[in-house]
Amino acid sequence: MMSRLQVVLAMLAALVSAVSLGLGLVSGGTALLLAFAALGAATLVRFRVALPFWVDGAVAVLGASALLAALPVYDVEPPAFWVALLACWLFAWLFVERLSQAIRAGRVPGNVFGVLIPVVFGLSLLLAWEIVIRGANVPMVLLPAPSQIWARLVASIPTLTADFIQTFKAVLAGFVIGCGAGFAVAILVDRSPFLKRGLLPIGNFVSALPIIGIAPIMVMWFGFDWPSKAAVVVAMTFFPMLVNTVAGLNAASTIERDLMRTYAASYWKTLFKLRLPAAAPFIFNALKINSTLALIGAIVAEFFGTPIVGMGFRIATEAGKLNLDLVWAEIAVAAVAGSAFYGLIVLIERAITFWHPSVRGGRA
Repeated sequence: MMSRLQVVLAMLAALVSAVSLGLGLVSGGTALLLAFAALGAATLVRFRVALPFWVDGAVAVLGASALLAALPVYDVEPPAFWVALLACWLFAWLFVERLSQAIRAGRVPGNVFGVLIPVVFGLSLLLAWEIVIRGANVPMVLLPAPSQIWARLVASIPTLTADFIQTFKAVLAGFVIGCGAGFAVAILVDRSPFLKRGLLPIGNFVSALPIIGIAPIMVMWFGFDWPSKAAVVVAMTFFPMLVNTVAGLNAASTIERDLMRTYAASYWKTLFKLRLPAAAPFIFNALKINSTLALIGAIVAEFFGTPIVGMGFRIATEAGKLNLDLVWAEIAVAAVAGSAFYGLIVLIERAITFWHPSVRGGRA
């Protein structure tokens, strides 16, 4: 049984495919594009005969293949091409909607098919990007196609590797020092009401400082190499860890603390046995936030003085030369590295806080 949204998507996808078929027959579309349009229009039979969700996925794959194959054929893409692109996107959307419904209903295993949803979404974005840029003949100086970015990435692996190593030295050093300092100060603040009233406002003030203001100062203090970038990362990651840890240390309930007092537990035993485990989700939340802030801070700091290597340096210099494919290759490497760093922290969180409802999916 399809939902109302799925019915609308199915009707739109079939009707748009029929329009593409008509335009293709008039203007002379490629055989593969016409086959996709005809098959898409034929899916209207789903309102008489039930079609499994994988049919929509197969039609979307056929449409993407037809569109990519048609790119070199035309100098200027005909209207049927763009209508087929819309139909392909609608079929991909319908496939994801029906797959998600099947997973929720338990008809397919979520641990196997659930990964298809973000994969299909990501591939749809990349394919739409590729087809629109190449089909509309958008100049590379405005926005390169994913294929151009990939070709430049493969050709520039030594340069990208050197830039990645230079930048991630600052990211890792600043992340460890900033998070460690924020955690240690949070323990001190928890022990002293005076420090809580005095240090938290100062930490809030430091977090409000603009990165483009403190980056040149750190370069003057610590030099042009990676330590100055690490200092910027420390400034950016300190306050989120401080605030989240202080909030987490107060997460344990009054009843739980009273129970520890009845056992004559000391402050440190209560801290390690009760309060730190209760604060773990807050601490990991700060680590996840800082994993992205650290990378952003290091890259932006490299705009204000660095050796002739580094991701921020490369982005700034190559943008000035209008080598936008290399700029986007650096952005892609940074995005993948940041996502991997975030994912690593999530895995560690699941291993350590396996008992927490947020990790167990809310199941008792």
